[in-house]
Amino acid sequence: MLHNIVAFLLAIQPVIFIYFIVLNGFYTLFTIISLRDIRNYLNAVTSQSIDNVLNGMFYRPLSILVPAYNEEKTIVSSVKSLLALRYPEYEVIVINDGSTDGTLESLINEFRLVRIDKPISLHVPHRPIIAKYVSVDHPYLFVLDKENGGKADALNAGINASQFPLFCSIDADSVLEDDALIRATRLFVEDREVVATGGIVRVLNGCEVEDGIVKGVRAPRGMLECFQTVEYTKGFLSGRTSWNYFRSLLIISGAFGIFRKDMVMAVKGYRESVGEDMDLVVRLHRHCRQNRIRYKVVFVPDPVCWTQVPSDMASLLKQRNRWHRGLIDSLWHNRGMFLNPRYGTVGLFGFPYFVTVELLGPAVEFIGYFGFVLLFFLGQVNREFAILFFLLAVLWGTWINLGSIFLDNLIYKRYKGLGDVLKLCLFGLLEFFGYRQIIVVERLIATFMFWKKGWGKPKRKEIDGEVSGSVA
Repeated sequence: MLHNIVAFLLAIQPVIFIYFIVLNGFYTLFTIISLRDIRNYLNAVTSQSIDNVLNGMFYRPLSILVPAYNEEKTIVSSVKSLLALRYPEYEVIVINDGSTDGTLESLINEFRLVRIDKPISLHVPHRPIIAKYVSVDHPYLFVLDKENGGKADALNAGINASQFPLFCSIDADSVLEDDALIRATRLFVEDREVVATGGIVRVLNGCEVEDGIVKGVRAPRGMLECFQTVEYTKGFLSGRTSWNYFRSLLIISGAFGIFRKDMVMAVKGYRESVGEDMDLVVRLHRHCRQNRIRYKVVFVPDPVCWTQVPSDMASLLKQRNRWHRGLIDSLWHNRGMFLNPRYGTVGLFGFPYFVTVELLGPAVEFIGYFGFVLLFFLGQVNREFAILFFLLAVLWGTWINLGSIFLDNLIYKRYKGLGDVLKLCLFGLLEFFGYRQIIVVERLIATFMFWKKGWGKPKRKEIDGEVSGSVA
């Protein structure tokens, strides 16, 4: 048995090498493309275009949808930050999805909610609504109390209750910068083909927050949060920007995305899935291509949403397990797009990448790491192989991390202190020595339990003050 395993691992070495070359090659290419694309975009966005929106000259009103399940610790601060946004005309709709804690009571007491009888059209399906509320102090703050049905179901209820042509979905533990909506919705006015946009999601942990507003940006204190900050930086700087360049963007983060309501209703709203954010975007691509509708799904690199990331290992692994199950569910549901020229670059480039790299990647990486360790202890690893594996799997990936961190701070200058940048660089170096392997194993486990529907609830920290957490 062991002999057969060793023979298999020796035979598959070329595949492992090719995988790491392709993976890191893509990341390197994406980083170069992103640097050029972001610089061009920021040069094109003038202060005048932002002022035009603020002055009410060019804008489209929108509804902000906030699905909430057991968000007692964060919901009040989150809603306060949304009510303080700079935007000419918008409403905030909080959907209490059957919370069992004090989420609803906190909202009622803080914002002086009163019950109303407002009719809602059933454009997209969802679980029954129990009660509807409006704030006495903020007439454009509404709260829906409904039976528990999951995040997708809650968002569908919010879509039905909304009154404006655009809607923004945001997590209940997230904070938008005050001009994020202006920057993210500008393209809907300038280009009528835009059906969805998404901005950058950054890590809130470690930042100083006052009344729902980020006052100071700091690197997180905990190890897990720092590793995730590196991941978010690389993922949004190189990944999202490059897929936008190739017109093959398949994911708009559920923490911050803006959509044309008519297009979302045309695909019957959100589908019940643990990866509802990616699933909606992929179905929008499919719908528009099938019906020959000219459209654009766009990543906008300057609107910022700050979100809490897990600070304990159990919550982190649950999140990554869910993300991977959501990826598999979305790709399987839309499998007819795979290598199908009918869907343009999405079907021929974006979809195959997510199948071969994101879906199958954990299995290939696990075999590579496991095989290297096993062959090393059995004396089957020669010096040249060990050096080549280390260069491809670790050093190249590490330099991509460092490059992303430096480029991100060079362009956006978010971290004022050099110590914060150097701290993130340190964790960019350490990522490949334990952390990445743990995440790979969890994603591999998720591959064999993709049918599971549960979400798992991460631990939350109060938003106001310094958002931090301990590492489990």
